[in-house]
Amino acid sequence: MKTVLDTLKGRLVVSCQALENEPLHSPFIMSRMALAARQGGAAAIRANSVVDIEAIKEQVTLPVIGIIKREYPDSEVFITATMKEVDELMTVSPAIIALDATDRARPGGESLAMLVTRIRTRYPSVLLMADIATVDEAVTAQALGFDCVGTTLYGYTAQTVGHALPDDDCQFLKAVLAAVTVPVVAEGNVDTPERAARCLALGAHMVVVGGAITRPQQITERFMAAIDAQSTDRA
Repeated sequence: MKTVLDTLKGRLVVSCQALENEPLHSPFIMSRMALAARQGGAAAIRANSVVDIEAIKEQVTLPVIGIIKREYPDSEVFITATMKEVDELMTVSPAIIALDATDRARPGGESLAMLVTRIRTRYPSVLLMADIATVDEAVTAQALGFDCVGTTLYGYTAQTVGHALPDDDCQFLKAVLAAVTVPVVAEGNVDTPERAARCLALGAHMVVVGGAITRPQQITERFMAAIDAQSTDRA
C-alpha cells in the first residue's frame, strides 16, 4: 500500500515557519505561504505549532510534516521534545510528525527510545521523521523504527556547529545515505534550487527548503551581504 512517504519521493517540501520574534509570525500568513508554495509545485508543507497547521490545512490539502518548537529548561532539545507536543500535534492529524532525534539529553531525562515507544503505543499509525545531526544518530533512529530520517539538525548542535549540509558536495548527506536504508530527507541550509536538485540527485528521498523560500528577512540579508561584499571589493 502506498504511503505518504511514497508520494513524496523526489519532491520538494516547503517549510513554512515564523517564530514569535519574526515579522511574519502569524497562522494566517503561514497559511498563505503554504498556498503560494502549493501553487509553485510543493508536494508537502513542514509547519510549526497546532495553530499554524490548522490554518495551513484550511488553505491546502497537501501533507503536513508537523512539529512543535518548545524550549525546556533542562534540555537543548526543542523540536517536538516530549509526548506533550506529540499529543498536541495529533489533534490536527499531521501526515508526519518530526522530532529531534539527536543524542542530546531530553527534557525530564526521558530517552529517545522511551519516547518512541510511547508514541508507537498511543499512535501506532503515525509516521515519524527523525531530525538528526550525525550519522550515528541516523543509524540509531532507524533502529528505533523511525519511518525516515532528516539532516535537519546538522550544523545546529554543539558537535556539528560550523558545518552545513552543502559542504563538500553534501558529504554528510552522502554518509547518511550510505548508513541507513530508510528514506533520507535532505533538510538544512538547502538555499538554492541547484542545491535542492543536487540533494535529490545524490539519493535523498525528498528535500525540505525553508528560509530560502519563506523567510524574506533572511533572503534580504543574503542580498545585502553580497552587495556589501561587492562594495568592499570596489573600495
